[in-house]
Amino acid sequence: MLVIGAHSADFVWRSGGAVAVNSANGGAAKVIALSYGERGESGELWKEDGQTVENVKKIRHGEAERAATALGAEFECLDLGDYPLEIDKDALNLIADKIREFAPDVLITHTDTDPFNPDHPVAYAAVARARSLAAGAGVASAFGTVTPPAFFLFEPHQPELCNFTPTTFVDITPVIDQKVAAMAEMKAQKYLQTYYRERADHRGNHARRASGKADIRQAEAFQRMIPQVVSAL
Repeated sequence: MLVIGAHSADFVWRSGGAVAVNSANGGAAKVIALSYGERGESGELWKEDGQTVENVKKIRHGEAERAATALGAEFECLDLGDYPLEIDKDALNLIADKIREFAPDVLITHTDTDPFNPDHPVAYAAVARARSLAAGAGVASAFGTVTPPAFFLFEPHQPELCNFTPTTFVDITPVIDQKVAAMAEMKAQKYLQTYYRERADHRGNHARRASGKADIRQAEAFQRMIPQVVSAL
C-alpha cells in the first residue's frame, strides 16, 4: 500500500486505519508526503515566537515519521513546498519513479476537488498522472512499468464539496487505538484529531448498515477510481 498526500499529516487522518490494517495483515506500507505542510498546515507551530520554516519542517517530519511507525509504515517527504504546491516535470517524474520503485498493489491519494485547500487537487492531478506514467497502461514502453495498482481516493474533510462518493469501507475497528495514537502525534493540527475520531464512528455506522456486520464499530471511507477486474461476480 502506497499513500501519497500533499502534506505530511494528510495520510494519518484519512487512511491511517487502512494502513494499520494492511500492516497487521502482513502487507508493506509506505507514506509519501509531497510537502511538509510547513506554510499552510502548521498553524499551532507558527504561534511560537521566532518560529522558522526549517524548524517547522523538522517538527513535522518527526510527527509524521512517528505516526507512520505507529501504523506500521515508512515515511518519506519529497519537500516540494506547499501553499502553493507546484508540480513541474521533474517533480512529476520523481513521483512516478517512487511509484515504480515501491510497485504498490494499492495507491491512495486526494480527491480532485477541495475548495478549502489549494494543494489537495494539485496532489491528486500529480499522483493520477504519475500512476499512469508508472504503469504505462500495462504495455511495453521506453521505460520500466509496474502492474497498475488499484487506485483509491481517501475521504476529504468535507466530502460533499469535494466530488467524493464512498465506494469502499475499510473496517478499522481492530486498529482504532493505533490510529488514535498516530493522530496524537500530529500536534500541529490538534483540531483534526477529534474530527477524524468522530468520523471513524460515523463511517463505522455506515459500514454496518451496508454489510450487516454488527461488529464493525469504526471504518474509513474510500472512493475507487479504476474498475475492479474479477473473473466472476
